[in-house]
Amino acid sequence: MFLHNKRLQYTVRVAEPNPGLANLLLEQFGGAQGELAAASRYFTQALAEDDPGRKDLLMDIATEELSHLEIIGSIIVMLNKGAKGRMAEGVEQEGELYRSLNGNGNDSHITSLLYGAGSPLTNSAGVPWTAAYVDTIGEPTADMRSNIAAEARAKIVYERLMNVTDDPGVKEALGFLMTREIAHQLSFEKALHSIQPNFPQGKLPGMPEFTNVYFNMSQGTESMRGPWNQGDDWEFVESPTPAVDGGDGLATVQLDSADEALLENMKMRTMSDPNSEPVTGADLGSGAQAKPGL
Repeated sequence: MFLHNKRLQYTVRVAEPNPGLANLLLEQFGGAQGELAAASRYFTQALAEDDPGRKDLLMDIATEELSHLEIIGSIIVMLNKGAKGRMAEGVEQEGELYRSLNGNGNDSHITSLLYGAGSPLTNSAGVPWTAAYVDTIGEPTADMRSNIAAEARAKIVYERLMNVTDDPGVKEALGFLMTREIAHQLSFEKALHSIQPNFPQGKLPGMPEFTNVYFNMSQGTESMRGPWNQGDDWEFVESPTPAVDGGDGLATVQLDSADEALLENMKMRTMSDPNSEPVTGADLGSGAQAKPGL
């Protein structure tokens, strides 16, 4: 059961309308790193979670993300208030209205025209929100890592949005949302490492002969070495050659006699003639004539 509280989790104070900034903020409303994507990701994970602690954690954060969606949407609507009135009442000349909506060189005029200066579920480029943003795979040790990364990406986007506004109220609200991304990362980190062991993800340990092998696949200048490919944990293969399993590196399949005969028939029917010189449409189109005997 969800109940809506009419007061926001954090107070929104917008100094003046700014439809261009409103359009940029849509990235955190209906974008890949936005609040709806986060809420949907954690909510669906919570429904499938069997561990009571993680279930509560995911449901709590999913619900908070919905409150963040409300904050971002409210900021967007407040920033669009002036544009909404001007668009609805037509108090400006067409050219002046277009310039006021598009003064920052972005697509805020499209948002205003199509969505009435509201807060549509799109990103800042007008791309509709999609469930493809939810990357849950149903394995806690993988999903928690994905959640940590998602919160980190959202934090970075909030930082960048804070850098493009001098509105103190908007900057303060964005700073709160950015800070909550940090808190959620910490919670997900603790939840991940409360599962021991949590690496590698899933149940199977992997093939031991390849788990700690680093293949140097970059040719040219000398490859940089570091803790990611050197030390006691790593076997560094300077020039890997196929096949690393000791086989011939070819793809084969075992077929029964009937399938093998059918494939051989198809092979013979579609075989190329390396000695042919066919006249093609390109030849005819360029004025080339067929050679005698063809």
